[in-house]
Amino acid sequence: MKVINTEKAPAAIGPYSQAMEAGNFIFASGQIPVDPATGEVPEGITAQAEQSCKNVGAILSAAGLDYTNVVKTTCFLADMADFAAFNEVYAKYFTGKPARSCVAVKAIPKGVLCEIEVIAVK
Repeated sequence: MKVINTEKAPAAIGPYSQAMEAGNFIFASGQIPVDPATGEVPEGITAQAEQSCKNVGAILSAAGLDYTNVVKTTCFLADMADFAAFNEVYAKYFTGKPARSCVAVKAIPKGVLCEIEVIAVK
């Protein structure tokens, strides 16, 4: 196994890695909408979905991959009322339509509105 790490995505805020490579697979930890350059979280679901997708993209890039390599995503929303707005942003990035689960959860770290984790294949 190999650790995948990049400064172009937020650093892990606990005892875990941004992503792990195992064989031909990349397992990325959930990415919340923290701007890695500033540490700030943008306002609103649209901006937060954009930043979360960009953070996922940075990790994929560090592994030599892109969004088309993603085979499965798991998306967490703080409020299912944000589902349509989240999907609008998500669809711009995950054009290959990977398998997906999307659930509402009680809370996400740092009080953000969304989080995205992915599994990708080389």
